[in-house]
Amino acid sequence: MARRLLPALALAIGCTASAAVLAQAPGRTLTINVGNVRVAKGNIHVDICPQEKFLKDDCPWSGDAPARLGTTQVIVRDVPPGLYAAQAFHDENSNTKVDRALFGIPKEGVGFSNDARISFGPPSWKNAVFGYHVPQATITFKLRYFLGPSGPPAAK
Repeated sequence: MARRLLPALALAIGCTASAAVLAQAPGRTLTINVGNVRVAKGNIHVDICPQEKFLKDDCPWSGDAPARLGTTQVIVRDVPPGLYAAQAFHDENSNTKVDRALFGIPKEGVGFSNDARISFGPPSWKNAVFGYHVPQATITFKLRYFLGPSGPPAAK
């Protein structure tokens, strides 16, 4: 009896250890190309959120990069496989928050995965969700600005 139990126990421990390693997801890289950055000032901040954290300030994975005119690439590491939504903002004044005007309208650029539409409020989870299942992946979306210039200056 004990001999049959040991292989089963070893298999269960091995599966649990494999699940723990996968949950930590070392070596996984999600690259986010954030377009329509209007000025090379401040930072682009991206959060990668499971459904229960979407549109909140405490998403478990995030990344920042200095803003570059046009497109800024942000790398987020060690995200485990799953379904997520990305939310980003252009922190032009580097105060680590989205500055807002009257009625809560963002003063800085904001954007969501799948270029999910922003109309009379933030997008829904179903419009922003994407699957992340491979060790290296890239997603692309654009920022939207509601005040001031709507994007980078047009090329002459």
